[in-house]
Amino acid sequence: MIELHYFPGNASLAPHIVLQELGLPFTKVLVDRTVQAHKAPAYLALNPNGQIPVLRDGDLVLYEAAAICLHLADRCAVAGLMPALGTHQRAQAYKWLMWMTNTLQAHLMHYFYPERLVDEDNLAGAAQIKAHAQARIGGLLDQLDAELARHGQAWLLGGDYSIVDAYAFMLCRWTRGFEGSASAPARTRAQLGPYLQRLLQRPAVQRTLADEGIVAPLV
Repeated sequence: MIELHYFPGNASLAPHIVLQELGLPFTKVLVDRTVQAHKAPAYLALNPNGQIPVLRDGDLVLYEAAAICLHLADRCAVAGLMPALGTHQRAQAYKWLMWMTNTLQAHLMHYFYPERLVDEDNLAGAAQIKAHAQARIGGLLDQLDAELARHGQAWLLGGDYSIVDAYAFMLCRWTRGFEGSASAPARTRAQLGPYLQRLLQRPAVQRTLADEGIVAPLV
């Protein structure tokens, strides 16, 4: 049986959506961040980084959300949540997934946790990091928006939904509270707004949000 160690709305959201898309049987294990459960010895034995999520699939213990999504897509390749191996589309899927986790998500982490990058009590430094991260995120969201405009199709890779879309949904959702002049939420962009609405209409996304108790604003 598959176990997904998760916390609502965290980086476990994309793997949770992928599990729902695939229809695989799985159980959820709440890692309660409000009581620092992700720093407890039992959880650190699964993921020494103390980050969410972790997936257990039989004897396999896997962390890093993008890796989990790839594993699940390959585990059920017949579902077509990744393009065929060796194709240009597969290469594009790798590119966008790595871009999201290494570039967009990294800047989102700087936005939400700027205090990690400065000395303790350096409030001005943390505020500056947060502002610069938000501005940088704005440009990256514009890049996603431009890609959707370029090909004019429903999903990020074109006509076929993939795990890349589940991951993009998660990261775009994290911008829903953006305010000020640095960058607006993803939903305000010409292509990303309708794209996110298409994602919200997918039954797997709806099931995931309901299962995690996530309420409006959804994106």
